[in-house]
Amino acid sequence: MQLGLIGLGKMGGNMAERMRLAGHTIVGFDFSAEAVQKLTAAGSMGVNSLEDMVKNLTDSPRAIWIMVPAGDPVDQTIAKLKPLMKKGDIFIDGGNSNYKDSQRRHDELKKEGFEFVDVGTSGGVWGLTEGYSMMIGGDEAVVEHMRPIFEALAPAPDKGWGRTGPSGAGHFVKMVHNGIEYGVMQAYAEGFSIMRAKQPLDLDLEQISQIWRYGSVVRSWLLDLIADALKKNPTLEGLEAYVTDSGEGRWTVFEAIDLNVSAPVITESLIRRLRSREENNFTDRMLAVMRNEFGGHAVKKL
Repeated sequence: MQLGLIGLGKMGGNMAERMRLAGHTIVGFDFSAEAVQKLTAAGSMGVNSLEDMVKNLTDSPRAIWIMVPAGDPVDQTIAKLKPLMKKGDIFIDGGNSNYKDSQRRHDELKKEGFEFVDVGTSGGVWGLTEGYSMMIGGDEAVVEHMRPIFEALAPAPDKGWGRTGPSGAGHFVKMVHNGIEYGVMQAYAEGFSIMRAKQPLDLDLEQISQIWRYGSVVRSWLLDLIADALKKNPTLEGLEAYVTDSGEGRWTVFEAIDLNVSAPVITESLIRRLRSREENNFTDRMLAVMRNEFGGHAVKKL
């Protein structure tokens, strides 16, 4: 099966290679000439323009998988592609788009005779060897048509992927998936921080992470990654305590509020990420001042 792929970064490049190894024909485009050359060297076809990509897709309907940042870049990419494509062709957004944008794109494209599928894709840089978890939203017949691609990208043809509902459902489920991820990561980080602070016991965090990997109820892939990271850098020396977020955690919290669902763990994990970016943050300085005012407690000055 042929597939056009836009966005050949680490994740997109690995996806292309996994599909190629499964026997699919990949035509890939990226603004990075180096990424295009790398794709061609790996045995797929790299092209230097969207026009060349569409011309080299001869299957009907044509399918193009978009892996670009969420928001306006997705809309711009679709707008540039539409004049080059025919009715019935399929747009697939595999990035971390907001599900409301995916619903809008599906409805707009459907009116113009195109198809649209939203795929929440998880697996990161490990997807090439482990396979990708894919949460898919869209019309059932279109998703079924793309089954060979999903089966090739997944950990196994019958595992790790599925149509979760109509348009927007894929990105909605991925949003909640990432919100859960925020909470789990925060719990691991806090637990290891508590153990590190218990200095009289001289705990070996890397050893403990290895013990927990087998038989423990908290074993997980994230724990495997923690163990690997601690083996390389036991004290996390040289790293700044600055944690970004790509949006899904925020959206999950907004949805929880709109749905009147209590989600304190996910919410607090998001707040902790925001706080990590504040150098000498005002909130804590205000707390220190209040304690000094009402109780004469000491205040540390820079």
